[in-house]
Amino acid sequence: MPFPEIDPVALQIGPLALRWYALAYIVGIVGGWWLAARIARRDHLFGPQGAPATPKQIEDFITWLILGIIAGGRLGYVLFYRPGYYLQNPLEIVQVWDGGMSFHGGFLGVCIAMVLWTRRHNVPLMSLADLAAVVTPIGLFLGRVANFINGELWGRPTDVPWGVAFPGQRAQDCFGVPADQVCLRHPSQLYEAFLEGVVLFGILLALVWVWKGLRRPGLATGIFFAGYGLSRFIVEFFRQGDAQYIGPDNPFGQVIRFGDSAWAGLSMGQILSLPMIVVGLALILWALRRRPA
Repeated sequence: MPFPEIDPVALQIGPLALRWYALAYIVGIVGGWWLAARIARRDHLFGPQGAPATPKQIEDFITWLILGIIAGGRLGYVLFYRPGYYLQNPLEIVQVWDGGMSFHGGFLGVCIAMVLWTRRHNVPLMSLADLAAVVTPIGLFLGRVANFINGELWGRPTDVPWGVAFPGQRAQDCFGVPADQVCLRHPSQLYEAFLEGVVLFGILLALVWVWKGLRRPGLATGIFFAGYGLSRFIVEFFRQGDAQYIGPDNPFGQVIRFGDSAWAGLSMGQILSLPMIVVGLALILWALRRRPA
């Protein structure tokens, strides 16, 4: 399947350019804000105690959320993926416009921002976390689609009918594929968009509107943790590893290798996802053992 040549710039007015990736962040945050405010207006979904925050308070929290995403995402990329490089080039840490963001880092940044904000405004942490968990897949879906449009974070070589010939020499340097043949790769960005975005979002919406799961604080958060971690762990088996880990003896860029097989090992994304799965399952059990509101 040929790569659909889509201009990475969604809109340009003179020297100002709005890229699809930035647009995904903007629409994801605004869409999540809208849905969270809509849910917060329905006190019956949370039980007798009502919604954890008013729509006005959610609007205020969005500023903290954005700071947590940007600061955490950038620092997570620096610490998890390229600490050696940025130790030698510390001034480049703030150059977020050159790319390099980590979901797991952004996730930790949001968690810290949420703890600080809820303490300041005396808002129940778990209930607000549940609300944030329900709307987060909107941004995850849009972000992964933007990754695909940018032709980045592609998958491993494959011969499946829907394999994509991503542009660029790096995408064509494929393990096991002769140099005179076009390398087809898994569109792993779309796999992630489907699992982390569509599937997880559908489960969380059903939890809210059908099963009234917000009456058990921590349940939606636990499902999000475990659901994202499991989805990411699975897709990483189809995704090409990070460039800094790739070498002649490690063509797929795993951080931990098992034996001599090029396919056996764990990537950094999988290692970072394992704690999310464990914490998510623990939160689910904790929430289910408590009496619902």
